[in-house]
Amino acid sequence: MRKRIRNFFINMNQQGNHTPNENPIDLSQSNEEPINSEDNMVVDSEVNLEESVNPDNINSENKDDEWQLKFAEMNDRYLRLYSEFDNYRKRSARERVEFSKTAASDTFTAILPVLDDFDRAAKAMENADDIAVVKEGMQLIYHKFRNILISKGLEEMNAQGETFDADFHEAITSIPSPDDTMKGKVVDELEKGYSLNGKVIRFAKVVVGS
Repeated sequence: MRKRIRNFFINMNQQGNHTPNENPIDLSQSNEEPINSEDNMVVDSEVNLEESVNPDNINSENKDDEWQLKFAEMNDRYLRLYSEFDNYRKRSARERVEFSKTAASDTFTAILPVLDDFDRAAKAMENADDIAVVKEGMQLIYHKFRNILISKGLEEMNAQGETFDADFHEAITSIPSPDDTMKGKVVDELEKGYSLNGKVIRFAKVVVGS
């Protein structure tokens, strides 16, 4: 038994010292195909080409085209609005000029009958013998004319005895007041003042007591 075990270990030692076969492996007998470096380059180039087509670049170009279309649309709309506004401004200016020329046409139309009365009164005075009749006719024409102006918004301002107010009165001069109650007030009215629809169109020329 001991002899058999000893022979076993001797055989194991001899197999460990045996030199391996140094002959190279024959690649021709292998089933694997050799790697072609050119084919590998072509595949890599195709991969790089696909990677170069970036979807973000395509989306960016589409957005640029969309913004250019929107800009062109907004610019066209701006030009149309500007043209319409310019035409409106010119039309408004013409209308204002025309209105200023004919704004008082209704007033003059109302005054024309008074002018006719003056013409008839002038012809009547050429052969008039009664001065009282002429005066009466002139009074009638005056009241008619005054009533027409009042109906158009003209109002006569009463300044006599009122406290001087620069918003309504124009002081021509000042004189010593006849009594203390007239100091700073209108002593005399040289020219009447008038307002049209509440706006002063002529200041009353007055003398103020001091």
